Amino acid sequence: MSKISRDEVAHLAGLARLAVTEAELETFAGQLDQILDAVAKVGEVAADDIPPTSHAVPVTNVFREDEVRPGLSREQALAAAPAAEEDRFRVPRILTEEA
Repeated sequence: MSKISRDEVAHLAGLARLAVTEAELETFAGQLDQILDAVAKVGEVAADDIPPTSHAVPVTNVFREDEVRPGLSREQALAAAPAAEEDRFRVPRILTEEA
């Protein structure tokens, strides 16, 4: 039994402002009927005891735990700098006074 009629397809085409020929109405009615059958089969398979999934394969988080680790002290970080001033890296000026 057809789930969608030719008239319903014509109505939908009218709502979408699509110009559809009589032959296309018949074709689209058949195609939409097949699509509705396929969707109904998926609905039969999807049971309440099956949890929803976002991927076909299990996906696990590969990130490490976010934990505090000791870092360089200020003196150790500045020791490798080419220039330091007032406990900060000293960098050459790139803008002039006029900028």
